[in-house]
Amino acid sequence: MTNKHSSAQVQKKARGTGTLTITDLVAYRVQLVGNLMSRGAAMHYRRRFDVSLWEWRAIAFIGAQPEPSLNEMAKAVGLDKGLASRVVSALTERGFVQRRTDEQDARAVRLSLTEDGERIYKQLIEAAASRNATYIAALSPEERSVLDGALAKLERIGREYIEQEKKLSSADGPPALRK
Repeated sequence: MTNKHSSAQVQKKARGTGTLTITDLVAYRVQLVGNLMSRGAAMHYRRRFDVSLWEWRAIAFIGAQPEPSLNEMAKAVGLDKGLASRVVSALTERGFVQRRTDEQDARAVRLSLTEDGERIYKQLIEAAASRNATYIAALSPEERSVLDGALAKLERIGREYIEQEKKLSSADGPPALRK
């Protein structure tokens, strides 16, 4: 950061306090916005299509990929393997997804959409595009450009931070707990 103080710190000083709170943190604010968008999407997809947010994400990923594995789908949509398996089982029971054993690896499961799954996938993607257009329309072209750049930069920094933490995780625990 080129500034000596973040904007949140400057605001705190202007109010006479020097301590940041969780609501001042960029990660918190980005997560809050993401959660609000996800909750709105979940309510919409449940009401209109009777699918959960996780089911929608699974259908969207499977529909966009040529026969992904269960593990690929789980990782891409942010599910642990157990929950991913339950989501796919529910979608299979409803006739949206079919599973098959991978021919090269009998332990792996490959996923694809059924005809009904393809039909709902198209409707879900149209609804997602409409919701996305609503969010984008709230921003000026300049704001969209700044947002895209800022998100790309924060994503890069987040990935770098994760790699750094992976390297440091081989230490003997948190410094405060070391003897």
